[in-house]
Amino acid sequence: MGKKNTRNTKGRIIQAAWRLFYQQGYDDTTVDEIIRESGTSRGSFYHYFEGKDALLSSVSFLFDQKYEELMETMDPDMDCFDQLMYLNRELFSMIENSISLDLLARLYSSQLITRGDKHLLDHNRTYYKLLRQIVLQGQQRCQLRGDVTVSEMVRVYALCERALIYDWCLSGGGYSLRQYGQTMMPMFFQGFRAER
Repeated sequence: MGKKNTRNTKGRIIQAAWRLFYQQGYDDTTVDEIIRESGTSRGSFYHYFEGKDALLSSVSFLFDQKYEELMETMDPDMDCFDQLMYLNRELFSMIENSISLDLLARLYSSQLITRGDKHLLDHNRTYYKLLRQIVLQGQQRCQLRGDVTVSEMVRVYALCERALIYDWCLSGGGYSLRQYGQTMMPMFFQGFRAER
């Protein structure tokens, strides 16, 4: 099985699961429903996941997939600071409109207590690779400060996103994540803009 086919199968399972989790809740979704919704087989499901609980940490896969889609549609000549703000706005919009608040809270709590992989901090994820690419390009174009490392800027950006998502979960989704992010992310990240 080719790498792309493997990624597509796993991706279909993840997308189907999160769609069902959002529509009918995590507890009311069965593995059989996920298999049926994804158009895959029981063998494929258990090849990638030990069970339904293993899908909780797969939300990072959805975030990465969203970033890949956005990168394909984004104007490469856009200011790099604006690119980062655009990605944040669109990701927060996706979270607000298609990820259950309850599941997002479960993901965050599971990442806090896990002894294994912390998927949200995995720097091999597409998310981190794209952020590094944009920040590096921003430094090369003199749009972002050159006296701060790429790694530090990416760390701060990701930390700010996680903080806003965490607070949104704590607040029970009582406000628009996208709108709040639109206000707060530029304030948090403004200090990394190059002086003109």
